[in-house]
Amino acid sequence: MVNQMIANPKFFYISPEDYLEGERESPIKHEYRRGLVYAMVGAKKPHVILTGNLARLLGNHLEARPCVVMTSDMKVRLEEADCYYYPDVLVTCDPKDLVGTEDYIYSPKLLIEVLSKSTSKFDRGEKFTDYQTCASLEEYVLVSQTEQAIEVRSLINGEWQIANYGVGDRVVFHSVGWSGDMQAIYDKVTLVKGPTEEIA
Repeated sequence: MVNQMIANPKFFYISPEDYLEGERESPIKHEYRRGLVYAMVGAKKPHVILTGNLARLLGNHLEARPCVVMTSDMKVRLEEADCYYYPDVLVTCDPKDLVGTEDYIYSPKLLIEVLSKSTSKFDRGEKFTDYQTCASLEEYVLVSQTEQAIEVRSLINGEWQIANYGVGDRVVFHSVGWSGDMQAIYDKVTLVKGPTEEIA
């Protein structure tokens, strides 16, 4: 339900423990990156529908498997990078992530971010660098709101490979063995007018 970050003007260091404690009481969500906290603002309908479509398609596909699909209310803890992020959609198949009542998980297999003009550069660059510190991550997906365009970054044989999909294509997520039509992902989505979010 959130898709943009606004830098907190407070530049003093905040510990992960203080961040988590504050986040559990806060009426708005924040992401945490090495001692700095970033407030997040609400998403528009195209973002929400794209997230819902992806969660539904993946959830149906994984129904019989020991995996769960979660949306933007669940944080990912990146210990090595010292970050907590709220991806738009995530899939985890790690037994430790499937039990308990924590408000974050450690071992995502697939992470999806729906891009916006304000977050595109960060999602494509520094956030991906942070996500790569997660040993369980096999795939990172960037979804445009301004055109039917999806970039899939897949870890194959130890190297990140990029596949770009457009109108009429069949999209493949190798990490979870899913493939589907681009139109199914963009079903009922009104594309946002304006500059593209730098999908390659």
